[in-house]
Amino acid sequence: MIDEKVMVNDVLSSVKSSLTFYANTISECANPELRSAIQQIRNNDEASQYQLFQMAQAKGYYKPALMAKDDEIQQTKSQVTGQ
Repeated sequence: MIDEKVMVNDVLSSVKSSLTFYANTISECANPELRSAIQQIRNNDEASQYQLFQMAQAKGYYKPALMAKDDEIQQTKSQVTGQ
């Protein structure tokens, strides 16, 4: 039997793939109504993914990367925006 940790990480991986698919589809969608519908689906999936992520993190199933320091964030922001 598959344990909960494996199932949770599998679902997280699957949702992350779906979110990438939605982003690509939205960026190429010419129909405003369809684009809006896909954006809503993506938003719902993002909310669900975040709840699952929080649960996985709380149970020790998922260890995110260390948080960046404020100066590292500002440096990256400056590089990206050119400011």
